[in-house]
Amino acid sequence: MTASQMRTAEALIERRGQCTLLANVLLLTKNMLRTAEAGDWDAVTDMEADRRSLLKDCFSDAVPPEHSEIFAEALAAMLHLNEELMAALENAKADAAERQISQIQTRKGIGHYLDVEPLG
Repeated sequence: MTASQMRTAEALIERRGQCTLLANVLLLTKNMLRTAEAGDWDAVTDMEADRRSLLKDCFSDAVPPEHSEIFAEALAAMLHLNEELMAALENAKADAAERQISQIQTRKGIGHYLDVEPLG
C-alpha cells in the first residue's frame, strides 16, 4: 500500500459510520492481498465474504457529499489492491497448471517405467 493509500485509510478510520466501514473494507482488502501472496486462498475466500458484507453495509446509504472525495480515493485504492489480488490469483492459477502438467508427466514416466520388461 502506498503512503497516499495509507493516509486515505488513516483518514477514514478517524471518521465514524460509513467512513469507518469503508476503511475496514480497504484494510481487509490489503489483508486479502497479503494472505493471497502467502498462498492461503481458503482464507482469502472467507475474507471476501466478510468484505462483501462490509461493502453492503457501507453503501446501504448514500455517501454524504462532504465524504465524496475521500470515498473516491478509498475506492480507487481498493480497486488498485483488487488488481493486485487478481494478478496474484492469475499467478496462482498458472502455478497450479504447471504443477498439474508436471504431475501428469511424472505419472506417464512412472507408467512407462513399470511397463518395461526386465532384462534376462
